[in-house]
Amino acid sequence: MKEIIYVFLGGGVGSVLRFLISIIWRHLSLHPRFEGILFPWPTFIANVLGCLMIGMFYHYGEKCGLSPEARLLLTTGLCGGFTTFSTFSYEGVTLINAGCYGTYLLYVTLSIILGIVAAAMPLLLLRT
Repeated sequence: MKEIIYVFLGGGVGSVLRFLISIIWRHLSLHPRFEGILFPWPTFIANVLGCLMIGMFYHYGEKCGLSPEARLLLTTGLCGGFTTFSTFSYEGVTLINAGCYGTYLLYVTLSIILGIVAAAMPLLLLRT
């Protein structure tokens, strides 16, 4: 039962952080220099950043002896709540329906490649 509470707490924090990215982006997009840009930046940023975070939590969790509860809170909870495959998929469908095929391919390709690179970065760059 306590594992569920850790996931619940981490997931709540992660979801709120993802929502804050959307709010900040919405605020920035009111600026004229962002006018007319059709790319799902908030989801893209959250997903790539979440991949980096989970890579760091797993890599350093092993090295620092993080408790199973802390790892659960940070990985399944925080990163699971912060990243969003469902929104990624829905935004992809929205881009296709809008006829933005190039943007769709760029979004999907960059999301997958940069997500994998970000998750691997702590292991590859910081082998200490």
